Amino acid sequence: MKNTAKNTGNIIPFTDLSGQYHSFKDEVDTAIKDVLDSGWYILGKKVEQFEKSFAHYCGAEHGIGVANGTDAIHLALLACGIGKGDEVITVSNTATPTVLAITYTGAKPIFVDIDPEAYTIDVEKIEENITGKTKAVLPVHLYGQPADMQPVLEIAQKYELKVIEDACQAHGAEYNGKKVGGLGDVGCFSFYPTKNLGGYGDGGMAVTSNEELAEKLRMLRNYGMKKQYHSLIKGFNSRLDELQAGILDVKLKKLDEWNEKRRSNAKIYEELLENVVKPVEKSYAKHVYHLYVIRCKKRDEVQKNLAASGVNTLIHYPVPIHRQEAFAGFKNISLPFTEKYSGEILSLPMHPDLDEEQIRHVSGLINSMYS
Repeated sequence: MKNTAKNTGNIIPFTDLSGQYHSFKDEVDTAIKDVLDSGWYILGKKVEQFEKSFAHYCGAEHGIGVANGTDAIHLALLACGIGKGDEVITVSNTATPTVLAITYTGAKPIFVDIDPEAYTIDVEKIEENITGKTKAVLPVHLYGQPADMQPVLEIAQKYELKVIEDACQAHGAEYNGKKVGGLGDVGCFSFYPTKNLGGYGDGGMAVTSNEELAEKLRMLRNYGMKKQYHSLIKGFNSRLDELQAGILDVKLKKLDEWNEKRRSNAKIYEELLENVVKPVEKSYAKHVYHLYVIRCKKRDEVQKNLAASGVNTLIHYPVPIHRQEAFAGFKNISLPFTEKYSGEILSLPMHPDLDEEQIRHVSGLINSMYS
């Protein structure tokens, strides 16, 4: 491994949120002003409009705006009847919130390994982990790559399981031509600022075509109330606010354009990078590259050298969930690909405003380390 890093003084950020804002500032500012002028900030017309827009975008009939992506998953599980003593099959190579949402219900996460190419759930491992306590499967569309949903849905139908999609990293991704989020019983999204569709604060949404589940989700997000001050069930305080909804509705119109720019940037990386394992877009998938994740030897050294040259990178995720202290009860589980890859993965700069010159610079630095 050569350390050829030289700090040129030109920082290449991992993402660029301020640049995105200034590219359509007037539209965003108008949406914000509309909300402030209305004097209505919680569960108003902006939320209703964005819920309809985003649900339609995902191919679902109902959208339920919530406070964040974690709550979207948590409330979706509850709406599907998941509770104490139940088991939910999912993966360990994901953000902690995926699994926290399961534990919040009192259910137990059952971890299976990943597809070695896609890094999403290995569908061949699902059926062997189903028990009499299994109530749901929670596939994660990781990094913008859809999980292989058809086998998941077939297994779920066979065993009468619910399917809750964690689509928090996959806004606009497609599986066999259909948008993710609208494929299972409920699709869950985060609008954290760095997402492909991100707000200017926290936010989330659950989408579904099941009217009964939609009604439960609406009650769960707002104290269990169907009408004001009348709680029919024990609910939560988890609502998408009007400001975020107004901003997100404006940004939704640009999502496909931004996703195509991400895909274009990924193709440039694909053409230029050498001696590393690059992302694979599966035949069934339209990958939207929320993250561009490579695997490489001596990953930590590569990251250090890139940082010295002003290139910001991250690791998604350095420690699998089942190896983390908060989930100590799962340490005896063996997930070979999940564990091996956690020491090799590196997320390179990826956002719609990334230009070809920056990608060439990053790729050249990485290639020179292995020459």
